[in-house]
Amino acid sequence: MSGGPADTAPPAATPAPPPGRAPAPAALDAAERMDRDELRALQLDRLRSTLRHAYENVEHYRRAFEEAGVTPEDCRSLADLARFPFTTKADLRDTYPYGMFAVPMSRVRRLHASSGTTGRPTVVGYTEGDLEVWADVVARSIRAAGGRPGHKVHIAYGYGLFTGGLGAHYGAERAGCTVIPASGGMTARQVRLILDFRPEIIMVTPSYMLALLDEFERQGVDPRDSSLEVGIFGAEPWTEGMRREIEERAGLHAVDIYGLSEVMGPGVAQECVETKDGLHIWEDHFYPEVVDPITGEVLPDGEEGELVFTSLTKQALPVVRYRTRDLTRLLPGTARPAFRRMEKVTGRCDDMIILRGVNVFPTQIEEILLRVPGVAPHFQIRLTRRGRMDHMTVRVEARPGTGPGQRAAAAAAIARDVKDGVGITVDVDVVDPETLERSVGKIRRVVDAREG
Repeated sequence: MSGGPADTAPPAATPAPPPGRAPAPAALDAAERMDRDELRALQLDRLRSTLRHAYENVEHYRRAFEEAGVTPEDCRSLADLARFPFTTKADLRDTYPYGMFAVPMSRVRRLHASSGTTGRPTVVGYTEGDLEVWADVVARSIRAAGGRPGHKVHIAYGYGLFTGGLGAHYGAERAGCTVIPASGGMTARQVRLILDFRPEIIMVTPSYMLALLDEFERQGVDPRDSSLEVGIFGAEPWTEGMRREIEERAGLHAVDIYGLSEVMGPGVAQECVETKDGLHIWEDHFYPEVVDPITGEVLPDGEEGELVFTSLTKQALPVVRYRTRDLTRLLPGTARPAFRRMEKVTGRCDDMIILRGVNVFPTQIEEILLRVPGVAPHFQIRLTRRGRMDHMTVRVEARPGTGPGQRAAAAAAIARDVKDGVGITVDVDVVDPETLERSVGKIRRVVDAREG
């Protein structure tokens, strides 16, 4: 569909050159140099210690182990972990606030918590030793991403009870970097700080990075001319399409970091800048499993399922077989051969939308939007009910300068590609730029307005 003169697209921007050559790999620490046999022996020793610590000091675990008919002494191999019960977010909420702590409060040096927007928040505590380990694994993650001592790190994750800001902060300092604690919000000021302070690294959610790139361009600044060389993005699933979008617009290396507060915070796993082929899990501190989301059966490496973690070194809040709800698969290590990789998270069990019998993930919609000219990667899915049928509307922002005719063509293309690629019929609403709410933390991709 073509439009009149008012619909003429602005001249296409000159394609950004690909980011420069990745930084040279950092020197590996002692744990990263272990072979798999050494690592597995360390894991088993730490696992058995964690199970004893949880059983002896947390009533919930003592009761759950006894109901499952196991004791810590029943763990004689890593495979025996499958005999132990899962831990869920509901368990942490049911024991709110401190019922899952395994040390006296006098040993707890910091508390963090989830937002609690869907119920009681989950509260996590850290001993002095926990904070040391956390700083170490985030520092290791920053090195894997290309960070080096002396680099300046602009941290735009939120500070406060959310683990992102402070977790990144202390890890960057441990890595020998200079921290710029910008926190979230005040987007125009963030851009000014980046231009004035000239950081080499930015740590932020990928969705807020897109908002920053929009602000650069709104101020008439090409973000590819900034000092940024590496972006470490986490706290929400993001696709390869979004990586390409960010790298081309910003002229930097975009790498993924993974973590969740119940397990530690950011720094559980990290993508290495020299390979960008999934996230190496720091398995000397966090033991991963992938299970069938329905049956709970442990799946072999290479099969997709729900990611489960057992902490190996946490003191204040040990977690045993914590169900993350994140969907991924485990793969052999590459840039860090001692540690297995997890594929980029494709979605969450609880983010999956079942629409008229079809399973839909927001990341599927994102991949389609990134291929359609004239629209930005800022979108929201709205679920409603029409009569007895569920219905989905995709609301997506137009890029600046996109006229009505182009918007109509983009809406038609999106609806067609969703129908062909996902198998559902949707309405598409292309809205003005900056219409949808931005998030400095985890973006709310789905609004469920169905009754009941």
